[in-house]
Amino acid sequence: MALAAGLGAVAALGLAPFDLWPVAIAAFAAALWLFARAGTMRAAAWTGWAAGTGYFLVALHWIVEPFLIDIARHGWMAPFALVFLSGGLALFWAGACALAQWLAPRGPLRLPAFVAALTLAELLRGVVFTGFPWALIGHVLIPSPLIQIAAWTGPDGLTLLVLALAAALSRVPRAPVRAGVPVALVSGGLLLTAPVLAPQPPATPADAPVLRLMQPNAPQGEKWDPAKINMFFNRMLSFSAQQPPADLAIWPETSVPAILEQSEGIRAAIAERAGGATSVIGIERREGWDYFNSLAVLGPDGAVGDVYDKHHLVPFGEYLPQKALLSRLGLAPMVDRFGGFSPGVGPQVIDLGPAGRAIPLICYEAVFPREIRSVATRPDLLLQITNDAWFGTFSGPYQHFAQARLRAVEQGLPMVRVANTGISGVIAADGEVLETLPLGEAGYLDAPRPAAAPPTLYARIGGWPVTLLTISVLLAALIRQRRQLRAPAH
Repeated sequence: MALAAGLGAVAALGLAPFDLWPVAIAAFAAALWLFARAGTMRAAAWTGWAAGTGYFLVALHWIVEPFLIDIARHGWMAPFALVFLSGGLALFWAGACALAQWLAPRGPLRLPAFVAALTLAELLRGVVFTGFPWALIGHVLIPSPLIQIAAWTGPDGLTLLVLALAAALSRVPRAPVRAGVPVALVSGGLLLTAPVLAPQPPATPADAPVLRLMQPNAPQGEKWDPAKINMFFNRMLSFSAQQPPADLAIWPETSVPAILEQSEGIRAAIAERAGGATSVIGIERREGWDYFNSLAVLGPDGAVGDVYDKHHLVPFGEYLPQKALLSRLGLAPMVDRFGGFSPGVGPQVIDLGPAGRAIPLICYEAVFPREIRSVATRPDLLLQITNDAWFGTFSGPYQHFAQARLRAVEQGLPMVRVANTGISGVIAADGEVLETLPLGEAGYLDAPRPAAAPPTLYARIGGWPVTLLTISVLLAALIRQRRQLRAPAH
């Protein structure tokens, strides 16, 4: 179990900010070799749980950062959050390994069963209990040329590819030539062909609308400090007023210190400084007793156009599950100025005026590709506004930005990302990072809106082929096992 946990920890180094994806594949290969040596379902489950716990402890160690913003109130929760989240997510790996051991205790389908079961477990992790598809196994390929495969398969296809390569690599020590040569040929072929065969976005037209990404760099501990609120707000106004004006000025999540329904004066000031440009603002709004984390489009005169309410809220961060019970235990959501937020109606396309149409994504809504696909109308871009100040300055913001790249590749749409403390940037429809504002710096950048690529295969049909493939492998292992049990003993 200690070795499995160590291998899981090493595999997490494939994620941002380390991006050591070949190391991650090698670590997964060694872990699959360990899984395959398990002789019982119990041993397989414990091995899988240990590997998963090591992986998530390293990958998600940034989860303690939100609890350190207000140490007096929430600091005591930090170690419990990391340990329980890592151990809880590792249960998906434990169940997958136990299932694979039961279906294929021996024989040629043993390694394929582990690959299929782990892929299916990662898929379920993205949907069960509102889902948490962060640090998926396939995310280790984001910094590699193989990210382009997501245009056909989505993130689950990347997970399947990582595990399939790892399974093949785990057989190389036993048969260096017979197993090593095919692994080298397949890996080299994928690395060479994936970037070439991926959908290519057209060049950005000369008359493309200019977008202004504005990053105030307000640390979370100071963002709502009454002595500093005006400083950060005026900083954004000054960015918005820079000449020449852009076609669209974009503010990050909850960067306007007001409630939308009570912001007429503030909206007038924003419109005046924008110099006739349309603005997108991150702001909170109220409807009765419900409060929403929202994005609003302001016209050149400050009038409110389309409004989008964040629908996929962060459990314990923006709302408290089972509030009546857990509040008695002293728990409260991190954003508890109003007792937490209410969810919006769901994904939608909004009109950005001269900048076209966009699917708005607030904070970690950008890590859910299936929800993006649920929008019927294809937009011109994906627009994410976020406040990554919650995630610290080491790994969390970099992992979040990497997933924004993956969404662009999957959908064949440019991603425009505006973050309070960074990383803000413009990402082309093939995942190429065109321009960025670094983490921890205040500033703005003007960039033309990149063109969209044709709809990808994943954008058209989703991840069903990968899901069906993994289920087919598991069914084949089950059928083979049943036949062996019915066969007469020698």
